[in-house]
Amino acid sequence: MGRLCWRRRALAAACLGAVLLLLWPVPRALLPESENSALGSSWLHGKKKSPLQMLYDLNKGPLSALAEVHRQRRDLLQRACSRHTRRQRLLQPEDLQHVLVDDTHGLLYCYVPKVACTNWKRVLLALNGSVRGDPRSIPAHEVHAPGRLPSLADFSPAEINRRLRAYLAFLFVREPFERLASAYSNKFVRPYSAAFQQRYGTRIVRRLRPRPHPEALARGHDVRFAEFLAYLLDPRTRRDEPFNEHWERAHALCHPCRLRYDIVGKFETLAEDATFVLGFVGLPGLRFPAPPPRKAATTHDQAARLFQDISPFYQRRLFDLYRMDFLLFNYSTPSYLRLH
Repeated sequence: MGRLCWRRRALAAACLGAVLLLLWPVPRALLPESENSALGSSWLHGKKKSPLQMLYDLNKGPLSALAEVHRQRRDLLQRACSRHTRRQRLLQPEDLQHVLVDDTHGLLYCYVPKVACTNWKRVLLALNGSVRGDPRSIPAHEVHAPGRLPSLADFSPAEINRRLRAYLAFLFVREPFERLASAYSNKFVRPYSAAFQQRYGTRIVRRLRPRPHPEALARGHDVRFAEFLAYLLDPRTRRDEPFNEHWERAHALCHPCRLRYDIVGKFETLAEDATFVLGFVGLPGLRFPAPPPRKAATTHDQAARLFQDISPFYQRRLFDLYRMDFLLFNYSTPSYLRLH
């Protein structure tokens, strides 16, 4: 009886292992033309090359200045992953919730909040035919509605891996502390984020403010930047639940050392990088929504102003928390930090 039970457990473990192995995406180079065409024909019906095949063809010839930039970013990311990551756990389907899927055009997009993800979701909705006309006409609350766009987490392991091998995968990142400053300003300073302040602001006030005012306890509307950072650094925060996606590290949302990304776009060069991505889709009329006119204070100035009152000790701890995003995506240490 004991031997039979052991055999059943071994078989169950083997089956589970097979599933998990499917979710260990092999870092891929661009696929050979024959394999890529065969994979792509199932969703493009063989009528045109897939975006991944177009990128592969582009890299076979002399590169434009922009294409060379993206090749260098891709290579740098691979080298940084090899240098700074060691043993990693296998990915589970829930780890892939941020990777959105466009089956019609063969695209995978990992969205990072506060890095133009609202407009990228608008573009994906336009690509899959959910809306007509200008993507900017789609209200933000509709763009972010759950289930509006499929993610890799919605598919079986076999279907996940088929898409990882055949589709062009891209993500957009941003200087980590400027993204963090933007998240704070957007979620804790502006009045239209009352629900967010109610959920997180009251928690921060209750935990970190010695003698909070009853209104602050009830609304969480006046969280200071130093309190927000202390909340991020508090071990209890991640012990209680994962970071909210607005301040979770980009590498923890998109797993760039486990999934192969063909294009790494940056918020700092958003317009040209978005045009580069959409050039592989083959829809000349589709344009990435232009960002609003820049305010007088740039995001760099905003971050510098917020960090000026943060002690070097906490600056160092916060930099260590976001270090991998700086390393993987080749961002320099901000000049306003006092780390030494």
